[in-house]
Amino acid sequence: MTRSWPKPPPLFELDELESPGETVTWVPRSQATEPDALFSLDEPVVDATAETTIAVGVAIDVDIEIDAVAVTDGVETAVEVDVQIDLEVAATVEVVRDRWTSRVGVFDLETTGIDVAEDRIVTAYVGLLDASGNVIHEEHWLADPGMEIPAGATEVHGITTAHARANGRPAREVVAEVTAALRTLLSAGIPVVAYNAAYDFSLLKYEGERHGLAPLDSPAPVIDPLVIDKTLDKYRTGKRTLDVVAAHYAVPLESAHEASADAIAAGRVALALAERYADRLPEDVLELHTRQIGWAREQAASLTEYFIRIGRIEASEVLDGAWPVR
Repeated sequence: MTRSWPKPPPLFELDELESPGETVTWVPRSQATEPDALFSLDEPVVDATAETTIAVGVAIDVDIEIDAVAVTDGVETAVEVDVQIDLEVAATVEVVRDRWTSRVGVFDLETTGIDVAEDRIVTAYVGLLDASGNVIHEEHWLADPGMEIPAGATEVHGITTAHARANGRPAREVVAEVTAALRTLLSAGIPVVAYNAAYDFSLLKYEGERHGLAPLDSPAPVIDPLVIDKTLDKYRTGKRTLDVVAAHYAVPLESAHEASADAIAAGRVALALAERYADRLPEDVLELHTRQIGWAREQAASLTEYFIRIGRIEASEVLDGAWPVR
C-alpha cells in the first residue's frame, strides 16, 4: 500500500516576497509577543518514547446481609448473616506516548559549493512536520554569502551572485537565526531531519565559527534518512541521492535542490522509513541518533575500502565518517 502524502505548500519564490530575503525570526513562545508562536521551551518536554505503568491499589469493603434458614433437629429458624469482605484490587494503567514521528523538524541548505569548511550558505530552510508529513511551521532565509556564487552552484539552486547581493540578508544574521531555529527544536526534544546531515550541519558549524557565533557543534537528536536507508536496505542497487530515494519510498519531490522542497521530502522519507522499518528502528530517538553515529562510521569505512580498491583514493587516505558534524 502506497502512503498518500499531503501536497507541499507553495515553494519559496524570492520575487513573491514583500521584502525578498526577509524572514521572521524563530522565537520561542516564552519570548514571543504573538500568541500563536510555535512553542515554548518553558513547557515540559515529553519523552516521546516513554511507556509508564501505574499500579493502582483499590480497597473495597463489602457488607452483605443474608437472610437464611437454619435447621436444627428438624426445626427451621430464620437467621440473618452479616458478611463483610475486604477486597483489594490492583489495577494497571498503561500510558503509551507517541513515537518520535509525531513531530519532526526538517533542515536543508543550498550553498556556494560542497566544501563544508570554505563554502557559504545561500538559502536555508527550517520547518516542522506533523506525523502525516504536513508542514505546520516553516522559515526561509536568503543570504548574501559575501563571495561569488560559482556558476555550477547557480545551476543547482538558481541563485546568482547579483540576486543574493541585492536581496539577501547579511550572512551573519542568517547563520545566527538558522542556528537559533535548530536549537529551539532540538532543545524541545524534537528530532531534526537532514538528508546527508553531516554536510548541512558541518557547513553551518563552520559558518558559525566564521562569524564569531556559538556553533551548533553537537546537534541531537538528528535523523538522517541517507544513513538509515543505506543501513536497512544495504544491498539495494542504484544511486542514493534524495530524488532517487524519495521516489523509492513514494515520496514526491518537486523542484529538487530548492531548500524547502528538499527538506520537506527528506522529512517525509524519514517518516516512511519509520513506518516501513518499525520493527528494526528503536523508538527512542536518542538511541536512534547514537546508532546512526556508528552506522555512518561503518559506511565511511566500507566506502574507503571500495575507493582504495578501485584506485580513486590512496591507500593511506581515510574518509571521514564523523556524524552528524565533521
